[in-house]
Amino acid sequence: MVSCGEASGDLYAEGLVEALRSIEPGIEVFGFGGPRLGAAGAELVGTYEGVSVTGLVEVAAVLRRAWDMLRRLRDTAATRRPDVFVAIDFPDFNLRLLPAIHALGIPIVYYVSPQLWAWRPGRIETLKRFVTRMAVIFPFERDVYERAGVPVEFVGHPLIERAVPTTPRAAWLAGAGLSPDQPVVALLPGSRPNEVRRILPVLCAAIPMIAASVPGVQFVVARAPHLDDDLFSRVEELRRAAIPMAMVEGAADDVLAAADVVVTASGTATVQTALHGRPMVIVYGLSALTYAIGRQFVRVPAYGMPNLIAGRQIVPELIQQNFTPENVARETVSLLTDSVRADRVRTDLADVRRALGEPGASMRVARSVLDVARRPERRGRPSEAR
Repeated sequence: MVSCGEASGDLYAEGLVEALRSIEPGIEVFGFGGPRLGAAGAELVGTYEGVSVTGLVEVAAVLRRAWDMLRRLRDTAATRRPDVFVAIDFPDFNLRLLPAIHALGIPIVYYVSPQLWAWRPGRIETLKRFVTRMAVIFPFERDVYERAGVPVEFVGHPLIERAVPTTPRAAWLAGAGLSPDQPVVALLPGSRPNEVRRILPVLCAAIPMIAASVPGVQFVVARAPHLDDDLFSRVEELRRAAIPMAMVEGAADDVLAAADVVVTASGTATVQTALHGRPMVIVYGLSALTYAIGRQFVRVPAYGMPNLIAGRQIVPELIQQNFTPENVARETVSLLTDSVRADRVRTDLADVRRALGEPGASMRVARSVLDVARRPERRGRPSEAR
């Protein structure tokens, strides 16, 4: 049984299920997720559409649907009794499932750690009590769990094996109606409706400023699947205003491989961008109340994963009040025109990629999941990932 609650978790779940099936072709997988999990052959008990949002205040709008889904998953687990439950990220939802699953005697693998090293560190006690094994994707997370006495395995980052474009850059840009001979800025405004609604208008307001400073610049908007067209109406207006622009769905790696600079919402996309070695500007904005509440609990000096992995700021972050069209344009133009700065960022991002481990994370976590499923009584520390 698998539970994932957003586009990035759905991507990781797809890789996990594909790896599980390559080892055990007859394996049965069911649970909660999105289209990728379903396409990989899992039976979907429910989908995360209408359940996944960002923000402490924003979550109130989806509470009823979330609680209904939790009850459905608890009932399904009690009826079908899976050999192992895999929770993938999405901690505000998945952590509430753990006690019920544990009470059924079902061993639990938690794949992709909650960011308890950044805020709400008390959640580690919940994980210590209920989780059989943590499978973490960032190297520094292993130390956090080892110190707390939680069985943990560093499996590496699953995006490493997926950060491959499907089409050569020149051909892809030509197919998108853009020139391979002019600079390209990629815009990744997030995958949840509420974050796109808050982030994309600011990015769109920055586009004419960037275009005025960099002759010939082109733009590509990466649109996450299953989002409403009205969220992207401003993009269509800019295209009609003759700004060279393409909008594509479900092709993030092609978009990133084609870009010279990326402006991306904070989150998984920043890791994807780092794996492609593309200079980036990390942006994010929340409601004023959510930000004011959450900021009191944040314990890290940076928001973007590339900066956290590097242990210093290697790419600019524009968060909340600093997230303005003017600031986005200034940083983007700088990375497009200052070759020394851009080269330094690319060098630093290469170090980040090396820190994330070798390809094969999905296969490593699949083996770990099967190990727990076959021998649930084993709760000792697993062997180091190779």
